[in-house]
Amino acid sequence: MVASSLFLLGYCMCEFLTANLRLLCSHYRSVAEVCRKVRINRGQFNKYLCGKSVPTPFNLKRICDFFGVEEFEIGLPTDQFINLIGVKARKNQALGEVTAPQIMHEHLRQKSSAELKAHIGYYYEYYNAMTDPGSILCSLVHVRGEGDDVVYERNERLQIAGAGEDFWNGYQYLGVAYYLRDRLFFIDYESLTSNEISQTILIPSFKSCITRLNGLKIGVSAADHRAPACSRVVWEYLGQEINRVDAYRRVRLYKPDDCAIDDDLRARLAQTQVVEGLFVIA
Repeated sequence: MVASSLFLLGYCMCEFLTANLRLLCSHYRSVAEVCRKVRINRGQFNKYLCGKSVPTPFNLKRICDFFGVEEFEIGLPTDQFINLIGVKARKNQALGEVTAPQIMHEHLRQKSSAELKAHIGYYYEYYNAMTDPGSILCSLVHVRGEGDDVVYERNERLQIAGAGEDFWNGYQYLGVAYYLRDRLFFIDYESLTSNEISQTILIPSFKSCITRLNGLKIGVSAADHRAPACSRVVWEYLGQEINRVDAYRRVRLYKPDDCAIDDDLRARLAQTQVVEGLFVIA
């Protein structure tokens, strides 16, 4: 059987190898360059190109590995071979156009647990305000599925000092979420100014009913000094469907003793601890 296969391969090689090999070499500056890279004697390689000799199985494998084709493919009729390498070239070009960030996202998306979709819905997010230290900022977050991804939108409002209750600075953050080894990761950017990236890591709920999730947030202050900062963060689950207009009324800065901040929420945000230089959840 093996001998028969080799005979058929040799017959095809005699008929089509010369044209197919010349076609492959035409993609390089010279035959000498191909011989140098494949590490085959130039004189011997010229015999293949002229149809005076057929490569040994060892040399055939080296040639095919170099050009990125299978051994049986190089013996195909030339018109079929031209179509084949055209398809391969388009596939390689498409793969070459994938950027490093796309590769990273696709890798993390595949590693992300399906449990992430159990956390889809609306949340209030509370954390110690980086722009106004001593205050607590409440924002509205919407986590949703989009194709194979889980993405989210986070909206903040900051009162403008001295301008009254009806004047605000608004911020909109867009991001992507992953669930990796029992932790929820949220990475977003400020979409209106594009001058900030933040990351939030939450401990997921292992209960059937999600209430509040604890975690840490890292970002920068929106003030002129743009100081990097880290804060405890709490996400409060609101549901899959809400009245966005009513929910948005709560989005603002609060003083810690404001009646809108209950004792449980205040205690969660206050549980900070530095252990050997690491800011961790107590």
